Amino acid sequence: MATRFQLEFDPSVALKQLRRDKDLKRVINKVGDFKLALRPNHSPFEALAESIVYQQLNGKVAATIWGRFKGLFGSGHLRPEDVLAASIELLRSAGLSAAKTAAMHDLSEKTLMGLVPSWAGLRKLDDETIIKRMTDVRGIGRWTVEMMLIFRLGRPDIWPVDDFAVRTAYGDIFGIDKVDLREMRQRAEQWRPYRSVVAWYLWRWYKP
Repeated sequence: MATRFQLEFDPSVALKQLRRDKDLKRVINKVGDFKLALRPNHSPFEALAESIVYQQLNGKVAATIWGRFKGLFGSGHLRPEDVLAASIELLRSAGLSAAKTAAMHDLSEKTLMGLVPSWAGLRKLDDETIIKRMTDVRGIGRWTVEMMLIFRLGRPDIWPVDDFAVRTAYGDIFGIDKVDLREMRQRAEQWRPYRSVVAWYLWRWYKP
């Protein structure tokens, strides 16, 4: 059976609550309808592998390397056992750095150990448990897991304060020149349990 990717909350309920904040109401009115589209992927393993490839790279370059990397194995979906069976030279031939190759090996090993479960398995875990487990993988940081929680699992209450665009938009909206992360977290308490929705609007507000 195909995995179903859908939001774990009702956006209309979230917006009704968030509009009580006059600053957020202004942002929501300007940006428009909430249109978070989840990005399906075969497995959390494959989603994290893609994140490793994309780290610190231009999107077009990363997409090329990701395509080459998946193409090494000749199957529609990436599997950890295939990665571990391949030589380092073969993995590097797709364009992976030594660090990313090591991270891909660690991800594959820990997936086979059960640290990285299926989508169904992840849906049974709370946000912080998922973050703790996934960040045990080499090369996977909190921000990467937060993006998976928002854009793959549709979790409602993720507040990615380490995201540059979110911080910049936050400062612009609330008139803060130098954003303090502690203050940013404190203010966001009033937006629970829909901080993912706020983050989505801040991404749309952000102007480089």
